[in-house]
Amino acid sequence: MTDSENTTGCTMATDICTIRNQIDSIDDTILELINRRLNLAKRIGELKKDSGNRVVDSTRESEILRRLTGLNKGPLNPNVLHHIFIDIIAAARAIQASQRVAYLGPEATFTHLAATSHFGYSVTYVPQPSIREIFSEVEKGACDYGVVPVENSVEGSVRHTLDLFFESDLCICAERYHQVSYDLLAQEISLSAIRTVYAHSQALNQCRTWLNQYLPEAKLKECSSSAFAVGRAAEEKGVAAIAGGGAAAIFGLEVVASKIEDFSRPPTRFLVIGKENVRPSGKDKTSLMFALAHVPGALASALAPITEAGINLVKIESRPTRHESWSHFFFIDLEGHLEDESIQKAIELIQPHALYLKNLGSYPMLGVGV
Repeated sequence: MTDSENTTGCTMATDICTIRNQIDSIDDTILELINRRLNLAKRIGELKKDSGNRVVDSTRESEILRRLTGLNKGPLNPNVLHHIFIDIIAAARAIQASQRVAYLGPEATFTHLAATSHFGYSVTYVPQPSIREIFSEVEKGACDYGVVPVENSVEGSVRHTLDLFFESDLCICAERYHQVSYDLLAQEISLSAIRTVYAHSQALNQCRTWLNQYLPEAKLKECSSSAFAVGRAAEEKGVAAIAGGGAAAIFGLEVVASKIEDFSRPPTRFLVIGKENVRPSGKDKTSLMFALAHVPGALASALAPITEAGINLVKIESRPTRHESWSHFFFIDLEGHLEDESIQKAIELIQPHALYLKNLGSYPMLGVGV
């Protein structure tokens, strides 16, 4: 090695050492600031307790994320920023009060991953065998919130979610969009080391082309759930699991390959259900359900006040009803909050046309993929 090369190497090592020291200093500051934030959150929790308010404020949390996303100039990816602050907010909630969240289990289902992306990892997650059980646990107060799929689920019918709102007094507190995508998870990142792949039958069928191309010699074993699959991968080297990518963090596994499904599908929409009425955030959605007389023009007449008020109708869906006098329920999502005068007026004008009408809640509106 020449003197020049030796000098360059020493200079590079010195520069790296200097930069790492700067990073350590920044990390120390970040840690101090997070703890200061949590102490302030603890104080807010004490004030909420004194006034009888609930710990979770979905509107406030949505405002925080929107504000920080607007301030972010990069290179921090907006999705990464979101996940970082979801966990910080979750830690603040945990300091204020213990939270229990019911979800469609077992662990590592897409409903579970959607729940963790909304609430973070500082709450207690309680798996439930059915959507009905999620509603029941929240209604009786055993859990503070529930997370249920409502559109494009890969874990069974979601129409049952809509039906249960007729029976329940719970309301929608938040919405969540989660990309249903499959990753290959194992203890180490090495395709050549994988001898066996565990997966739910649905996951195997949706990833068949990729498996045939990249793991043609591996044994493919069907199992009852993603949780069982990732559990086996966590226990044994040479074993991989097909599951949602978020399961890697839960089970301490590596992502060997991402998005291995043969065909991508639209993000699944999930709803957070609870007992709270969410205050306006400035960009909200209101969900209603109603039944109409089975006569020509009934639906057009019911929707006319929405059009006349200039309210954006985000979604409409119909479901058959078991009520002997009604044929269908209609579910609509409107852009705006129940406290908005235009929404109140529209509901008032819809009421005479409806045999039954129920407000399911107003909550911050998220874009697909958020």
